[in-house]
Amino acid sequence: MLSREDNERLTRVGPGTPMGELMRRYWIPAAFSNQIAERDGPPIRVKLLCENLVLFRDSEGRAGLVDERCPHRTASLFYGRNEEGGLRCVYHGLKFDVNGACTDAPCVPNGTPEQMANVQRALEVKAYPCLERGGVVWTYMGPKELKPEFPDLEWTLLPESHRFGSRHIQECNWLQGLDGGFDSSHLSFLHSGAVDIRKGAADKDRKIVPSRYDVVPLDCGFACGSARDLENGNVSWHVDVMLMPFHKIIPSAPLAAHVWAPIDDENTMLYSVNFNPHRPFTPEDLARETAFRGIHTENIPGTDRAIQNKDNDYQIDRAQQSNGTSYTGLKGLGIQDCAMQESMGAIADRTIEHLLPNDLAIVKIRRLLLQLLADHAAGKPLPGMKAASYRVRSTRYEAAKDLSFADTVQRHIAVDSTVAAE
Repeated sequence: MLSREDNERLTRVGPGTPMGELMRRYWIPAAFSNQIAERDGPPIRVKLLCENLVLFRDSEGRAGLVDERCPHRTASLFYGRNEEGGLRCVYHGLKFDVNGACTDAPCVPNGTPEQMANVQRALEVKAYPCLERGGVVWTYMGPKELKPEFPDLEWTLLPESHRFGSRHIQECNWLQGLDGGFDSSHLSFLHSGAVDIRKGAADKDRKIVPSRYDVVPLDCGFACGSARDLENGNVSWHVDVMLMPFHKIIPSAPLAAHVWAPIDDENTMLYSVNFNPHRPFTPEDLARETAFRGIHTENIPGTDRAIQNKDNDYQIDRAQQSNGTSYTGLKGLGIQDCAMQESMGAIADRTIEHLLPNDLAIVKIRRLLLQLLADHAAGKPLPGMKAASYRVRSTRYEAAKDLSFADTVQRHIAVDSTVAAE
């Protein structure tokens, strides 16, 4: 279990908190590019790491992310006019460009050029740099002098035709999502599908629960392995890769990725992406993903909230659960995960957990994160600061039983080259 103090250190993400400051050292997804598709189009609200922001696309097509509060009277810039290279506050007409500079102050009485320049400098709004990769607008919220390269996340380097992405709000802390993503033993139960109720789900699934778990640090984060014994005496390793600070790559077919971007301490924007490095998605591929039985959720139109949510008990079907049609009675892998993770509360109380041997990976991951917080506070180098370190891919592979996970994993997850960016 975690102490209450360590749980606070890992879960709180606002300005000045240990985890919040660590996450600000990395690129963070703000929105899908198509949410601000139009130049001089309507701005949208974005909340990241407890900060209320506004995202817009200017006349030149550049994405800008600024504090929602106008620095004059703190009115919301969400209501602003996006026009002629900047966002204009409708309260008093102050205008700001994508860098946060005040480019016009029509409400200020005319003064000398020097006086007007001083006024405009004083009225600069907080702004964060943005770039676009993989159909997503990303932002960097940390110290300017420490801004890293954008990482070589494989799915962001593929053409649009090779991926399908969605997002929805998880009504819980980001660590609950990450913990759940690397909890390997739940796959045999929560996501087991239909069951033979004559034999019992537990008896069936106990046979395929992993026999070994391990976590190995990487230059970009860590690899989490779970091994199942094979009849030939070897083991089959299932490897999920965690990329700092909140990415997961999944060895499914097609490959998949999750990004748990903290909105605030109690809400998370979960981005989910399926991608195929070798070919475009077919209509059949897209139909499968939009049936919402996998990692994607069907949202209430015009929102980022899933139709199946905690207010309607995720539309659980007790009849299917009892007759064996569905182990959980919950439709879709994503909804199954959300139901369990959100049921723990907005921020899980980890002081009352009773962790088991199959939770070894979760224990190691939390220890690694706590160590990273200590390293960051001490000014030590952080993992994932080099773009090329993210050239890894989750996988499954067979290995001799007497070889450790650390001895074999590196050569299986390495990606020699990445696909050229769009």
